[in-house]
Amino acid sequence: MRYLTDAKRAAGLGSAKTGTAHHWYMQMSAVGLAVLVPLFIFTFGRVVGADHATVVAYYGRPFPAIVAGLTLWVGMLHFRHGAQMMIEDYAHGFMRKALIVAVVCITYTTIATGLYALIRLAL
Repeated sequence: MRYLTDAKRAAGLGSAKTGTAHHWYMQMSAVGLAVLVPLFIFTFGRVVGADHATVVAYYGRPFPAIVAGLTLWVGMLHFRHGAQMMIEDYAHGFMRKALIVAVVCITYTTIATGLYALIRLAL
């Protein structure tokens, strides 16, 4: 018969059994954003102040469109996880659930709207 101690059962799981995975997701998305944000600033900075036709032609190319889309996607998901972690720490009861639902809705609405606008701009 195997005997598992409480410490052995809990090793690497965190209090809600997702703490380690959440931590690694935040670390990896932060590293991804450390690469994507300078690329986005470099690509977006080239068309700041340009007329509409120039912006449409520029984002019609794959590299700037992909960088903008990935930056939006990864940035908003990083925001969602960070905001959810903050809400879980400081809000309680029904307010916690309502705030988490609101953050998730805002995040995915922003991603969908941004990607839709980017695709429309590129096509």
